[in-house]
Amino acid sequence: MRTVRESALDVLRARGMTTVFGNPGSTELPMLKQFPDDFRYVLGLQEAVVVGMADGFALASGTTGLVNLHTGPGTGNAMGAILNARANRTPMVVTAGQQVRAMLTMEALLTNPQSTLLPQPAVKWAYEPPRAADVAPALARAVQIAETPPQGPVFVSLPMDDFDVVLGEDEDRAALRTAARTVTHAAAPSAEVVRGLAARLAGARSAVLVAGNDVDASGAWDAVVELADRTGLPVWSAPTEGRVAFPKSHPQYRGTLPPAIAPLSRCLEGHDLVLVIGAPVFCYYPHVPGAHLPEGTELVHLTRDAEEAARAPVGDAVVADLALTVRALLAELPVREAAAPAARIARAESTAEVDGVLTPLAAMTAIAQGAPANTLWVNESPSNLGQFHEATRIDTPGSFLFTAGGGLGFGLAAAVGAQLGAPDRPVVCVIGDGSTHYAVQALWTAAAYKVPVTFVVLSNQRYAILQWFAQVEGAQGAPGLDIPGLDVAAIATGYGVRAHRATGFGELTKLVRESALQQDGPVLIDVPVTTELPTL
Repeated sequence: MRTVRESALDVLRARGMTTVFGNPGSTELPMLKQFPDDFRYVLGLQEAVVVGMADGFALASGTTGLVNLHTGPGTGNAMGAILNARANRTPMVVTAGQQVRAMLTMEALLTNPQSTLLPQPAVKWAYEPPRAADVAPALARAVQIAETPPQGPVFVSLPMDDFDVVLGEDEDRAALRTAARTVTHAAAPSAEVVRGLAARLAGARSAVLVAGNDVDASGAWDAVVELADRTGLPVWSAPTEGRVAFPKSHPQYRGTLPPAIAPLSRCLEGHDLVLVIGAPVFCYYPHVPGAHLPEGTELVHLTRDAEEAARAPVGDAVVADLALTVRALLAELPVREAAAPAARIARAESTAEVDGVLTPLAAMTAIAQGAPANTLWVNESPSNLGQFHEATRIDTPGSFLFTAGGGLGFGLAAAVGAQLGAPDRPVVCVIGDGSTHYAVQALWTAAAYKVPVTFVVLSNQRYAILQWFAQVEGAQGAPGLDIPGLDVAAIATGYGVRAHRATGFGELTKLVRESALQQDGPVLIDVPVTTELPTL
């Protein structure tokens, strides 16, 4: 006879989920006791860091992340990171311990009194099994829901006295049968819908393509590039790039659309048809009112997310698998020689300094020159994102991670998880000094597990992105936007991470190159930079 613990672990094995990111509390110890040798437990010192690491791990490895939190307080600490995971559409199972069933009614210490309500609306599904025998099947169901497009985090509350309960043979077998099920998500549009879309593209006077995060996540990258090549369409990135969805070195690439209504509409002027693939229509912030589209412009939205299609303010939508849809569309389009695209603007590079301090573009150029070609980039320097993309020109899928949720705390933790999820690739995390401190405890995990991430911290001693928002929103004079006195290198050293301070272009390139090629553990490079605020 086997216990709930043994059955639950076998469910996780069957789903390939043997890496657990956690911060244990007393209610989690019964689940973790006699921890098996074929599982890996990655400890984070704070719950938001734990979820951020699982987020990066899942995105980099293409698997489903597994998180173990401490009942209500731990879940509360992790909520911002869970919201980021939802925005990133990261498949993730978040578990949390619960008080023993005999004391739930009296709400004893560490009872999560409304366990399934606390994580909402950040999760797709929240559940507390009604019986101990339901723990393993609930975990199996959670994985299926997390992996169903649109993918995202789910939550399972697990009473601590369930794990030593002995299961009957039928209950044990039922759980394993549930875990072994496969669900294939490959919904294709009807031939009539595809022909209609092909006709609209062929009849358009000046069509334009907008590619979003889900192009990369869904495996539609090659099909979308072929579509652009076949049609000669100019291509924009959708606002709020959590992943690079189109090669930035491609001659038809035009840049990233601004995340505000009126400026975005101006970018689309002159086009009578906009084809959006794998992105919301559109992710706006700040609010700059205007027409969502230019006069006379139509829009068609291809997405795997029915809710995303429903909330779009303009355009028609097709909800289906992106790769299947684009390939079917290619089969309907006439084979013709595309018009010669406009020449791509040359890559901007800079070694400029202001009063001996590197500009953001100069720092990004130095970092890009030092990083290997197969680098997996993680970014959380929002005020310098334009300079980052200009310097790196990422042109391969699965090579860039940035939170699509807008909340800070993703970058440092996600980079550690990404390196664990993609150990054969160098991971370089470019992050602001303000962003660093939302998940600074991730440095300890990187050092303790010898995770060879290169962290490059761009230090301007302020929340520059907030200073920009203050300008846009007419909120000048708001307090708390400067953060002087930080010594990021000293903090990293305190967590056991080798740290350097780079002040010159060549020194920064050399340090990045040396760090990215080694496997001895994390390295942090602190780089003072000037402040340049974004523009719409």
